[in-house]
Amino acid sequence: MYFETLAIHAGQPPDPAYGAVMTPIYQTSTYAQKKMGEAIYDYARTANPTRTALQECIAALEGGRHGLAFASGMAAIDCVLRLLRPGDHVLASNDVYGGTYRIFKRVYEVYGVSSSFVEMSDLDAVRAALRPNTRMVWIETPTNPLLKVADIAAIADLLAVADGIRPLLVVDNTFASPYLQRPLALGADIVVHSATKYLGGHSDVVNGLIVLNDDEAHARLKFLQNAVGAVPGPLDCFLVLRGIKTLPVRMERHSANALKIAAWLESHPRVERVLYPGLPSHPQHEIARRQMCAFGGMISFIVKGGPEEARRIAERTGVFALAESLGGVESLIEVPAAMTHMSVANSPLQVSPSLIRLSVGIEHVDDLIADLAQAMA
Repeated sequence: MYFETLAIHAGQPPDPAYGAVMTPIYQTSTYAQKKMGEAIYDYARTANPTRTALQECIAALEGGRHGLAFASGMAAIDCVLRLLRPGDHVLASNDVYGGTYRIFKRVYEVYGVSSSFVEMSDLDAVRAALRPNTRMVWIETPTNPLLKVADIAAIADLLAVADGIRPLLVVDNTFASPYLQRPLALGADIVVHSATKYLGGHSDVVNGLIVLNDDEAHARLKFLQNAVGAVPGPLDCFLVLRGIKTLPVRMERHSANALKIAAWLESHPRVERVLYPGLPSHPQHEIARRQMCAFGGMISFIVKGGPEEARRIAERTGVFALAESLGGVESLIEVPAAMTHMSVANSPLQVSPSLIRLSVGIEHVDDLIADLAQAMA
C-alpha cells in the first residue's frame, strides 16, 4: 500500500470486540488470563494493545520489521545506547540535539562509553574519525538546529567496507519523518524518532519510537523496553496514532510553507544566513534532493545585530509562539542557544546565540511571513 494508506490503516484494523474503527485506548494495567502462561497480554509495562498498534504502524511506515514505543524520544535513544558496552565508542554528528549530546557525555561516558563528534557531511572526516572500538555511528539528518544533511547511503557504504566490526548505523529521523525520508532503505540499521514532534503533530503528547529489521537486536531492545520500563501510556500511543493519520498532508504543508519562508528570509536585508535544505544555497542541497521527497518544516537563520536582536525578534512574533519543541501544526520560534541547546554551551557543539530556529506550522504562509516581517521591522 502507499504511504498515505499505511498511515491510516497499518496496525489498526477495526477492533475485533465491537468493530471500533479507531484503535481503542486500552487503559488497563493488567489482563485476565484464562489459563496461566497462555495470555496474549499479561501486564501493561510488557505490552499493551494500543502500543502494539503504534509499533506496527511505525514499522510499516519506516519499511521495517519491528517497532518499539517509549515514554519519550530520549527514552528511545537511551534504549538504543544500552546496546553498547563499557569500552565502546560512538561517533555522532557534530550538530546533534542538546539532549542527545547530554546523554552521550554526561550519562554514558560515566559508564565507559566514549563519544566523539564529526561533520557527517564530510565522508573523509567520518572515515578518519572511526576507531577500532567504534560500535555505533549516530546521525541526525537534517540536524538540530543547523539543518545539516548527511548522505545516509554513502555512510552506510563506508561502514560496510571499514576494518573490524561494522558499527551500527543509527539515524534520528525526527526532523524528516518517514514521509520525507526512510533511512532503513538507505542502509541504516536503526531509526529513532521523537514522536512528540511531527508524528504526533499536535503538541499534546510526549513519545519516542525505534524501528529496525534485525531480529536479534529487536529481541534485546524489547527486553530492555520491558526491563527498564520507560514505556508510554495507552493514551499517548493513541494520540500518536491519531497524529500519524494526517502526517502526509501535514508534511506537505509544513514543507511548502517552509520553502516559501526560507526564500523570503534569504532576501531579507536583516538576515545574515538562512539554513534550509530546500534552498539551492544549502551546502548539502543535492543530497537532500536525492534522499528526501521534500525538505521539511524546520528553518534556522542568523540575524544581523547579534544575540540581543535574535532575542528581540523571537519575543515580538504573534503567530509564531515563543516555545521549545517542534513539529506541531502551530508555528514556533526559539533561540536555541538560550533554550533547547543550553546543554551544549561551552562545548565544541555550541550554537551561535544569534541563531533563530523556526518550526513552521500549517497556517497560511502569508500570515506567517507577515508575522516575521513585523517582528523584524
